[in-house]
Amino acid sequence: MPLNWLSDFDKYLIGEGTHERAYEKFGAHLISVDGRQGVAFAVWAPNAREVSVMGDFNDWRDTAHPMYSSDSGIWSLFIPGLTEFTVYKYHITAQDGQGFDKADPYGFAMEERPRTGSVVADLDRYSWDDGGWMAERAACQSLNSPVSIYEVHLGSWRKIADEQWGTRYLTYREFAETLIPYVLEMGYTHIELMPIAEHPLDASWGYQVLGFFAPTSRFGTPEDFMYFIDQCHQQGLGVILDWVPAHFPKDGAGLNFFDGTHLYSHVDPRQGEHQDWGTLIFNYGRNEVRSFLLSNALFWLDKYHIDGLRVDAVASMLYLDYSREEDQWVPNEYGGRENLAAISFLRKTNEVLHGIFPGILTIAEESTSWPMVSRPTYLGGLGFSMKWNMGWMHDTLSYMSKDPIFRRFHHNKMTFGMLYAFHENFVLPLSHDEVVHGKGSLLGKMPGDEWQKFANLRAYYGFMWGYSGKKLLFMGNDFAQWQEWDHDKGLEWEALNAPNHQGMQRFVRDLNLVYRSEPALYEKDFDWSGFSWIDANDNDNSVFSFIRFSRSPDDFILVVCNFTPIVRHHYRIGTPAAGKYRELINSDQDVYQGSGISNGGEIISIDESYHGQPYSLDLTLPPLSTLMLKRTYWNP
Repeated sequence: MPLNWLSDFDKYLIGEGTHERAYEKFGAHLISVDGRQGVAFAVWAPNAREVSVMGDFNDWRDTAHPMYSSDSGIWSLFIPGLTEFTVYKYHITAQDGQGFDKADPYGFAMEERPRTGSVVADLDRYSWDDGGWMAERAACQSLNSPVSIYEVHLGSWRKIADEQWGTRYLTYREFAETLIPYVLEMGYTHIELMPIAEHPLDASWGYQVLGFFAPTSRFGTPEDFMYFIDQCHQQGLGVILDWVPAHFPKDGAGLNFFDGTHLYSHVDPRQGEHQDWGTLIFNYGRNEVRSFLLSNALFWLDKYHIDGLRVDAVASMLYLDYSREEDQWVPNEYGGRENLAAISFLRKTNEVLHGIFPGILTIAEESTSWPMVSRPTYLGGLGFSMKWNMGWMHDTLSYMSKDPIFRRFHHNKMTFGMLYAFHENFVLPLSHDEVVHGKGSLLGKMPGDEWQKFANLRAYYGFMWGYSGKKLLFMGNDFAQWQEWDHDKGLEWEALNAPNHQGMQRFVRDLNLVYRSEPALYEKDFDWSGFSWIDANDNDNSVFSFIRFSRSPDDFILVVCNFTPIVRHHYRIGTPAAGKYRELINSDQDVYQGSGISNGGEIISIDESYHGQPYSLDLTLPPLSTLMLKRTYWNP
């Protein structure tokens, strides 16, 4: 049955590249026409000779249900009698007569791999109960709020015993019962999910997406995923999704050569293919593709109440010559290397998302010095809320991997980041990228014997939680998993039988709890006035000391890091105010399996100036440690 499902205005907006909710028209929708229940299908395939819908309902015959075309290249059809969970594909006949069986680009669900059929799903039936969170979300995710993110790959967070398969994945509903309590116990504010849009290859970790609008069926149904998000929100946890608009795989059932042409990508491989990844690059200059991606970003915020998108591989979108030799790329119209269409797309997407859903987060994984990534578009920025600080991560991990005897020669690795720390709104990421491809675990990067490895890592985490910027830690790092992350296995939870790992887990939890309770550690993350070095130059001792300020100048935290295994007695630092100070954090405490060296219950300030501050403290610095100190009262 032909169907006037898309209005002329819909078609105009799609053709203009500005349709924000194309998913309300494209794909498969359960509707009623003339009193008959069924499914309305619509797909964009402007260069196809014929398009038909096929599935179990017609024995997968590719001629049984031909679709009707429009002058805008959109094919549509209403098939009465079809119900939810119907499996279908589009059979597309190209102009040269070749036939392709394609999954629905806008399909709301898919079969579990290796099958690639789309599945009719009702996304409007679920009854949400997260109104309280949604009303307070903007305040919880403001730039002056605490944000501590637990990055998770659902497929390998935990595997459970299974009679048939030996081990199996948890389901979305089981994650609600297990993952959420763990994240809450550990004190994080957000969960970041590595891509959950449907993907056929486990080893891609979700970064080669086949179903951009379909949460992966590995863990359950769309409604199950909604339940998981709802439970996160009801318990005060935000959820950030990895979003992948930079590329798509060459799978036959996907967007590749969709209607017999390079519809979603570029014809010229110098523009259209990521040689490193074996994937295709979206054509951001084609308006219908822009509508597809813009709608996809909005879709997750709209239908699944997602609180933010971490946008993958932004650098690869911005530069036409990204990871290419001199003769392998095509300059833009002005002869430059900037991808003007991608820049325009990113700005438009950020404007739309923040305009429709104020308070959501967009976070760029961008590894270059591109300016103003996290500045508003009206100032010339890209409009992201925040950006991963890849330079900080590389420099500090490089420093921490050095034997302490050599760290004095690399002191600037830990201080250099402060020269640009406030050029962007930064997230400090210790992500999955740092524990794969032969890089080993974070614990394995640390020098020394076993005790020193744990002490180094605790001290490093203390430095990170004290430093300006929001926090992100990949799963397994919070209890110092020994082995490199393996997407095919569950985390090494058995390590928690050992005291060292228990101590690390407790330390990360305590860092999060102190972080969330102390405004000085988060309120002015993106402002120079929230940070001041006490002494950035003590390379002889490999000691760093600095102050974090809240919006109240009388509320501050002193952070002191000793990155040598030497106990430093009578180590003096300046402080801006007189009073009694106590240790909020000491990474060397016995409960963390440290050596137990501390400054006792309190440290009284000395009425002598030091480090340019009017008062000073005489401290004992434990070996390979971070201290966080807070003043408890004014001296008269």
